[in-house]
Amino acid sequence: MIETFKVTITPLQRERTVRVYLPPSYHSSDKSYPVLYMHDGQNLFFDEEAGYGMAWKMGEFLDSSSYELIVVGIDCNTENEGNKRLDEYGPWENKDIGKLMRNLDETFGGEGKQYVEYIVNELKPFIDDNYRTIPNDTAMAGSSMGGLISTYAAFQYPNVFNRIASLSSAYWFNQKEIEELVAQSEPTVIQKFYLDVGTQEASGDVDAAMYVDSSERLYKLIKGKVIECKFEIIEGAEHNEIAWNKRLPEIFAFLYE
Repeated sequence: MIETFKVTITPLQRERTVRVYLPPSYHSSDKSYPVLYMHDGQNLFFDEEAGYGMAWKMGEFLDSSSYELIVVGIDCNTENEGNKRLDEYGPWENKDIGKLMRNLDETFGGEGKQYVEYIVNELKPFIDDNYRTIPNDTAMAGSSMGGLISTYAAFQYPNVFNRIASLSSAYWFNQKEIEELVAQSEPTVIQKFYLDVGTQEASGDVDAAMYVDSSERLYKLIKGKVIECKFEIIEGAEHNEIAWNKRLPEIFAFLYE
Protein backbone atom coordinates (compact mmCIF):
# COMPACT_ATOMS: atom_id res chain seq x y z
CA MET A 1 0.00 0.00 0.00
CA ILE A 2 1.26 3.46 -0.92
CA GLU A 3 -0.01 6.64 0.67
CA THR A 4 0.67 10.01 -0.97
CA PHE A 5 0.58 13.50 0.51
CA LYS A 6 2.04 16.97 -0.01
CA VAL A 7 4.59 18.67 2.22
CA THR A 8 6.41 21.99 2.22
CA ILE A 9 10.19 21.77 2.44
CA THR A 10 10.28 24.61 4.94
CA PRO A 11 13.86 25.90 4.55
CA LEU A 12 13.35 26.15 0.78
CA GLN A 13 9.62 26.99 0.79
CA ARG A 14 8.82 24.43 -1.91
CA GLU A 15 5.89 22.06 -2.06
CA ARG A 16 6.70 18.43 -2.73
CA THR A 17 4.96 15.06 -2.97
CA VAL A 18 5.88 12.35 -0.48
CA ARG A 19 5.00 8.69 -1.12
CA VAL A 20 4.91 6.26 1.81
CA TYR A 21 5.06 2.51 1.15
CA LEU A 22 3.52 0.41 3.95
CA PRO A 23 4.25 -3.32 4.16
CA PRO A 24 1.36 -5.76 3.63
CA SER A 25 1.18 -6.54 7.35
CA TYR A 26 0.92 -2.90 8.45
CA HIS A 27 -2.88 -2.66 8.85
CA SER A 28 -3.34 -6.18 10.19
CA SER A 29 -0.82 -5.96 13.02
CA ASP A 30 0.41 -3.62 15.73
CA LYS A 31 4.07 -4.02 14.80
CA SER A 32 6.50 -1.16 14.41
CA TYR A 33 8.79 -1.00 11.39
CA PRO A 34 12.19 0.32 10.28
CA VAL A 35 12.03 3.28 7.91
CA LEU A 36 13.97 3.80 4.68
CA TYR A 37 14.05 7.33 3.24
CA MET A 38 14.66 7.56 -0.50
CA HIS A 39 15.07 10.38 -3.01
CA ASP A 40 13.51 10.74 -6.49
CA GLY A 41 10.29 9.34 -5.03
CA GLN A 42 8.40 9.58 -8.33
CA ASN A 43 10.77 6.95 -9.75
CA LEU A 44 10.44 4.39 -6.98
CA PHE A 45 7.19 2.53 -7.57
CA PHE A 46 5.44 2.76 -10.94
CA ASP A 47 6.73 3.19 -14.50
CA GLU A 48 3.89 5.53 -15.41
CA GLU A 49 4.95 7.97 -12.68
CA ALA A 50 8.68 7.78 -13.33
CA GLY A 51 10.53 10.61 -15.03
CA TYR A 52 12.01 8.38 -17.74
CA GLY A 53 9.27 5.73 -17.78
CA MET A 54 11.39 3.36 -15.69
CA ALA A 55 10.82 2.73 -11.97
CA TRP A 56 12.73 0.90 -9.28
CA LYS A 57 9.52 -1.15 -8.66
CA MET A 58 10.31 -0.95 -4.97
CA GLY A 59 6.80 -1.96 -3.89
CA GLU A 60 6.79 -5.08 -6.05
CA PHE A 61 10.18 -6.10 -4.72
CA LEU A 62 9.26 -5.64 -1.07
CA ASP A 63 5.82 -7.25 -1.43
CA SER A 64 7.46 -10.40 -2.76
CA SER A 65 10.24 -10.44 -0.16
CA SER A 66 10.52 -11.12 3.55
CA TYR A 67 11.64 -7.56 4.34
CA GLU A 68 9.11 -5.54 6.31
CA LEU A 69 9.80 -1.84 6.41
CA ILE A 70 8.28 1.54 5.62
CA VAL A 71 9.71 3.38 2.60
CA VAL A 72 9.35 7.16 2.46
CA GLY A 73 9.98 8.47 -1.06
CA ILE A 74 10.43 12.22 -1.54
CA ASP A 75 9.85 13.45 -5.09
CA CYS A 76 12.70 15.40 -6.64
CA ASN A 77 12.49 18.99 -7.82
CA THR A 78 11.85 18.96 -11.57
CA GLU A 79 11.66 22.73 -12.10
CA ASN A 80 13.71 24.20 -14.95
CA GLU A 81 14.11 20.84 -16.73
CA GLY A 82 15.55 19.16 -13.66
CA ASN A 83 18.27 21.68 -12.86
CA LYS A 84 16.72 22.39 -9.46
CA ARG A 85 17.21 18.72 -8.62
CA LEU A 86 20.95 19.33 -8.82
CA ASP A 87 20.58 22.24 -6.42
CA GLU A 88 18.66 20.25 -3.81
CA TYR A 89 20.79 17.12 -4.01
CA GLY A 90 24.09 19.03 -4.10
CA PRO A 91 25.18 19.95 -0.56
CA TRP A 92 27.76 22.45 -1.83
CA GLU A 93 27.73 24.81 -4.80
CA ASN A 94 29.66 23.84 -7.92
CA LYS A 95 30.43 26.67 -10.31
CA ASP A 96 31.93 24.48 -13.04
CA ILE A 97 29.67 21.45 -13.27
CA GLY A 98 27.12 23.13 -15.58
CA LYS A 99 29.65 23.33 -18.39
CA LEU A 100 30.73 19.74 -17.84
CA MET A 101 27.25 18.22 -17.74
CA ARG A 102 25.04 20.42 -19.89
CA ASN A 103 27.21 23.11 -21.42
CA LEU A 104 25.56 25.70 -19.15
CA ASP A 105 27.41 28.61 -17.61
CA GLU A 106 25.58 28.34 -14.27
CA THR A 107 26.26 27.43 -10.66
CA PHE A 108 24.47 24.35 -9.34
CA GLY A 109 24.11 22.81 -5.89
CA GLY A 110 24.20 24.35 -2.46
CA GLU A 111 20.66 23.59 -1.28
CA GLY A 112 21.31 20.03 -0.13
CA LYS A 113 22.06 21.19 3.40
CA GLN A 114 18.57 22.68 3.78
CA TYR A 115 16.94 19.69 2.09
CA VAL A 116 18.54 17.21 4.51
CA GLU A 117 17.87 19.55 7.44
CA TYR A 118 14.17 19.34 6.53
CA ILE A 119 14.22 15.54 6.39
CA VAL A 120 15.95 15.20 9.76
CA ASN A 121 14.16 17.93 11.69
CA GLU A 122 10.66 17.94 10.17
CA LEU A 123 9.83 14.98 7.93
CA LYS A 124 11.32 12.25 10.11
CA PRO A 125 9.52 13.48 13.27
CA PHE A 126 6.27 13.67 11.27
CA ILE A 127 6.66 10.11 9.98
CA ASP A 128 7.58 8.81 13.44
CA ASP A 129 4.52 10.53 14.95
CA ASN A 130 2.03 9.35 12.33
CA TYR A 131 3.23 5.83 11.51
CA ARG A 132 4.33 2.89 13.62
CA THR A 133 8.06 3.25 13.16
CA ILE A 134 11.19 2.19 15.00
CA PRO A 135 12.69 5.69 15.31
CA ASN A 136 16.25 4.51 15.89
CA ASP A 137 16.21 2.17 12.87
CA THR A 138 16.33 4.73 10.08
CA ALA A 139 18.01 4.21 6.71
CA MET A 140 18.53 6.31 3.60
CA ALA A 141 19.17 5.35 -0.01
CA GLY A 142 19.52 7.05 -3.36
CA SER A 143 21.17 6.86 -6.74
CA SER A 144 23.34 9.29 -8.71
CA MET A 145 22.86 12.71 -7.04
CA GLY A 146 20.63 10.85 -4.60
CA GLY A 147 23.67 8.81 -3.61
CA LEU A 148 25.67 11.97 -2.99
CA ILE A 149 22.98 13.51 -0.76
CA SER A 150 22.47 10.22 1.10
CA THR A 151 26.18 10.06 1.91
CA TYR A 152 26.12 13.69 2.98
CA ALA A 153 23.14 13.02 5.28
CA ALA A 154 24.84 9.99 6.83
CA PHE A 155 27.97 11.87 7.82
CA GLN A 156 26.45 15.30 8.48
CA TYR A 157 23.95 13.70 10.90
CA PRO A 158 26.01 10.76 12.18
CA ASN A 159 23.55 9.93 14.97
CA VAL A 160 20.44 9.59 12.78
CA PHE A 161 20.91 7.05 9.98
CA ASN A 162 22.13 3.53 10.70
CA ARG A 163 21.97 2.02 7.18
CA ILE A 164 22.90 3.69 3.89
CA ALA A 165 22.75 2.59 0.25
CA SER A 166 24.45 4.86 -2.28
CA LEU A 167 24.13 3.63 -5.87
CA SER A 168 25.92 5.00 -8.95
CA SER A 169 26.77 8.04 -6.88
CA ALA A 170 27.57 11.42 -8.41
CA TYR A 171 30.28 12.10 -5.84
CA TRP A 172 32.22 13.96 -8.52
CA PHE A 173 29.68 16.80 -8.19
CA ASN A 174 31.16 17.71 -4.78
CA GLN A 175 34.17 15.37 -4.66
CA LYS A 176 36.50 17.47 -2.51
CA GLU A 177 33.83 18.55 -0.04
CA ILE A 178 32.22 15.12 0.47
CA GLU A 179 35.65 13.53 1.01
CA GLU A 180 36.48 16.16 3.61
CA LEU A 181 33.14 15.63 5.40
CA VAL A 182 33.60 11.84 5.58
CA ALA A 183 37.20 12.19 6.73
CA GLN A 184 36.25 14.56 9.54
CA SER A 185 33.05 12.83 10.68
CA GLU A 186 32.82 10.34 13.52
CA PRO A 187 29.63 8.34 12.80
CA THR A 188 28.27 6.60 15.87
CA VAL A 189 25.22 4.69 14.64
CA ILE A 190 25.99 3.72 11.02
CA GLN A 191 26.03 -0.07 11.01
CA LYS A 192 26.07 -0.78 7.28
CA PHE A 193 27.02 1.26 4.24
CA TYR A 194 26.52 -0.09 0.70
CA LEU A 195 27.89 1.68 -2.36
CA ASP A 196 28.30 0.62 -5.96
CA VAL A 197 28.98 1.84 -9.47
CA GLY A 198 28.51 0.38 -12.94
CA THR A 199 31.13 0.22 -15.66
CA GLN A 200 28.77 1.82 -18.20
CA GLU A 201 27.64 4.85 -16.19
CA ALA A 202 27.48 8.22 -17.94
CA SER A 203 25.96 11.68 -17.36
CA GLY A 204 26.64 14.21 -20.08
CA ASP A 205 30.42 14.48 -20.38
CA VAL A 206 30.95 12.57 -17.12
CA ASP A 207 32.06 9.12 -18.23
CA ALA A 208 32.16 5.73 -16.54
CA ALA A 209 35.82 6.06 -15.56
CA MET A 210 35.01 9.22 -13.62
CA TYR A 211 32.13 7.50 -11.83
CA VAL A 212 34.29 4.52 -10.87
CA ASP A 213 37.25 6.60 -9.69
CA SER A 214 34.98 8.91 -7.73
CA SER A 215 33.30 6.04 -5.87
CA GLU A 216 36.55 4.19 -5.24
CA ARG A 217 37.92 7.27 -3.48
CA LEU A 218 34.88 7.48 -1.20
CA TYR A 219 34.95 3.77 -0.43
CA LYS A 220 38.52 4.03 0.85
CA LEU A 221 37.37 6.68 3.32
CA ILE A 222 34.03 5.19 4.32
CA LYS A 223 35.25 1.66 5.02
CA GLY A 224 37.37 2.97 7.88
CA LYS A 225 34.42 4.82 9.41
CA VAL A 226 31.55 2.32 9.62
CA ILE A 227 31.07 -1.15 11.04
CA GLU A 228 30.34 -2.87 7.71
CA CYS A 229 30.95 -1.38 4.28
CA LYS A 230 30.39 -3.06 0.91
CA PHE A 231 31.50 -1.71 -2.47
CA GLU A 232 30.59 -3.28 -5.81
CA ILE A 233 31.81 -2.43 -9.30
CA ILE A 234 29.15 -3.92 -11.55
CA GLU A 235 30.27 -4.92 -15.01
CA GLY A 236 28.09 -3.52 -17.81
CA ALA A 237 25.66 -1.72 -15.49
CA GLU A 238 24.21 1.52 -16.88
CA HIS A 239 22.88 4.64 -15.16
CA ASN A 240 19.13 4.00 -14.88
CA GLU A 241 16.34 2.60 -12.71
CA ILE A 242 16.30 -0.76 -14.48
CA ALA A 243 19.93 -1.31 -13.47
CA TRP A 244 19.21 -0.22 -9.89
CA ASN A 245 16.19 -2.52 -9.63
CA LYS A 246 18.39 -5.52 -10.46
CA ARG A 247 20.63 -4.70 -7.49
CA LEU A 248 17.81 -4.59 -4.91
CA PRO A 249 18.12 -8.22 -3.72
CA GLU A 250 21.84 -7.82 -2.96
CA ILE A 251 21.39 -4.41 -1.38
CA PHE A 252 18.61 -5.46 0.97
CA ALA A 253 20.38 -8.69 1.88
CA PHE A 254 23.40 -6.66 2.95
CA LEU A 255 21.47 -3.92 4.77
CA TYR A 256 18.82 -5.99 6.55
CA GLU A 257 20.03 -9.56 6.99
